[in-house]
This record gives sequence, structure tokens and C-alpha cells, in this order.
Amino acid sequence: MNVTGLFALVAATLFLSGCQTESQTLVDDAGARESAFDWRVPASVPLPYEPDDNPMTEEKFQLGRHLFYDARLSVNGEISCASCHEQARAFSDGQQHPSGATGEVHPRNSQSLTNAAYFNNLTWGNPALATIEQQVMLPLFGESPIEHGINEDNFEQILMSIQADETYLRLYAEAFPEQDEPLLGELAWDNSVKAIASFVRGMTSFDSAFDRGEMSDAAKRGEALFNSERLECFHCHDGYNFSDATIDRGVTFLEPLFHNTGLYNIDGMGAYPDPNTGRHEVTGNPDHMGQFRTPSLRNVAVTAPYNHDGSVPTLEGVIRNYAAGGRVIASGEHAGDGRMNPLKDGVLVSFQITDAEVDDLVAFLESLTDDAFLTDPRFSDPWR
Repeated sequence: MNVTGLFALVAATLFLSGCQTESQTLVDDAGARESAFDWRVPASVPLPYEPDDNPMTEEKFQLGRHLFYDARLSVNGEISCASCHEQARAFSDGQQHPSGATGEVHPRNSQSLTNAAYFNNLTWGNPALATIEQQVMLPLFGESPIEHGINEDNFEQILMSIQADETYLRLYAEAFPEQDEPLLGELAWDNSVKAIASFVRGMTSFDSAFDRGEMSDAAKRGEALFNSERLECFHCHDGYNFSDATIDRGVTFLEPLFHNTGLYNIDGMGAYPDPNTGRHEVTGNPDHMGQFRTPSLRNVAVTAPYNHDGSVPTLEGVIRNYAAGGRVIASGEHAGDGRMNPLKDGVLVSFQITDAEVDDLVAFLESLTDDAFLTDPRFSDPWR
């Protein structure tokens, strides 16, 4: 395959992602604990699903770690994956909207990569981008928006800078020992995507105060509220990963779930601001307007701002919007009453909550922070 062939493949991946059926059928591997990779996952949690064409190895994980932090993988040598996914922020970036290598602003908030191996969909609203490998191609090679800005004009120059690095010569050989020249041409990019995906897939986090049973009294009260029928948080944020958008080796069939939480209602008919219309943006189905994937709540306290567009700065603000049954924007171009959004998810019903209960619920969400994950050298920049 030549250079043009690679970008044709990227385009095909993006096109097919909008055409594929949304449901997924997976191999039944329930209960299996065998893997060549040390997942560092407690026995009570199922292991993540591994794609047959990219099984996990420590060598690929380490190569991917180097690539993840390498700004040479961008048009100007200034943007790496870590630019928008900082370890201290659970691999989010603290910005409402990140900017790419050319300065183009991304319309959506950078998601945390915590436990990405368990995500059944890898973007906020695309129901068919179901593998980390597919997702990795978007920031590297995508044009709408431009993030890393790798294209047919700079493809070979960027690859040459990698090929000239002795560290990479060793890492690629270790990661792909069955290949004679793992850094040659198109194969090098295929291998790079697989390695970065392996690093992201290995970002597991299950060592919070909640996991250790070391929650404060306030957090325990917040947990009770979280799981109550009054608040109903658990209906969407359930299970070990606190999200209904979760897969693992025990899942044999999955129908992706997306939810409209009444964040906008611009025209009184449920409209969300372009281009952030969620699942609707991909499917074109009017009923899908404003539907987005349920993010995991693990490490959520360090990933502000919140929602798909980063428009809510605090956890308290998120809770208040849910308590109201939707967000009211009184003025401006996005003015509207989200409480009255006709496309709002049926589970989103207003509820009464006191200030003290809000504090308790925030304490519970803070108890999901895995401080070891945020500082673990295993996930840190290897170039420093």
C-alpha cells in the first residue's frame, strides 16, 4: 500500500463508521482471565476485550507509551496525544475545547481515557467507532477537525523522524518481532496505531477510595443518594465502570446506549447547537438529536469541565442540571429550556436535593478518584 492508500483507508474507516450497524456481537469469553498482558485489574472486575488482530503485549504497550507522548507525530512537532490527554487529569485536559496542531478548535471536550478498554464506543456520539484502533486514526489523520495534522504532504517526513530514532528501532522490533521491517512505510503506521491503541487500552484504574472501602461518611451518604430511586444516577452510571456504555470479555451482544440529558433545547423542539448534535450527527435520525455516550465516572472529579461540550464547569453544576430535569439557558444564541426538551431521555426526571446532599454526592464522586493512576510512572512521559 502506498501513501495514498493509507489515507484512502482512513477515509473508508470514517465512512464505514457511519454506515455500520450499531450493535456489536462479541466472542463469549466470560470469566476468562488468561492474557499475555498484566492488566492490573482486580479479580472482581472482568478483563477487557482484546481484538484478535491486536492482542495486548507489554512491548506494544511500551511502544505506544512513547508514541503517545511524542510531538513528532504532528504537522508542527508541537502536538502529542498527551497534549489533550494529561495524566494528572485522568487523561483529559481541563479545557472546554482543545486546539489542534494548526490552531483549529475542537468542538467537543476531550474525554478522559480512564478505562478506555471498557468503552463500547470511543467518541461522544458516533455509535460505530467501536475500537480504540479506529479512534486513534481520527486525531492522527483526520481533517475535521485537524488535530495532529498528519497528511499526504508530511506523512513521509514524520515517519523518517521516527525511523531515525534508535529508541524506536528497538521498540518496534520488540513490539512486532514477527515482522522483518516493522518501521517500513504503511506497515509502520499500522503498527503505530496498534501500539498507541495498546497503551490507551492498558490505562486501567481501580484503586480509588471507593474500591478500597475507605470512603468518608459524606461519600457513603453520597453513594446512598447515587443509588437511590429518587436520584436514579445508577440507571446510566452503573456497574464497575459507572457507565452503561461498557463492554468486557463477558459481553456477547451489546446495543450501544446514548442519552439526551436536556442540556439544550434551542428551538423548543429539542435542537442542540451545530455541529454538536451527538448521535444524530452520524445517523441523521431526528430522534437521535442530543444523544451522547454515557462517560465513566471513574476519576470524574479531576476531569472538569463537563458534558460533551465542556459547558458545565463543576460537578455541582452537573448535579443541579439533573435535579432540575434539564438545563435552562436564559439568553444568548443557545437560549432554551432543556427541561422541556421533547427528545430528553425518559429516565431524566427532576428531583429535590438539598445543598448538604449535593455536597455528599460530590464527596462520593470524589471518592472515585484513583490518585495512584494519576501519578503512576507506568503511564507517564518516557521521554522525560
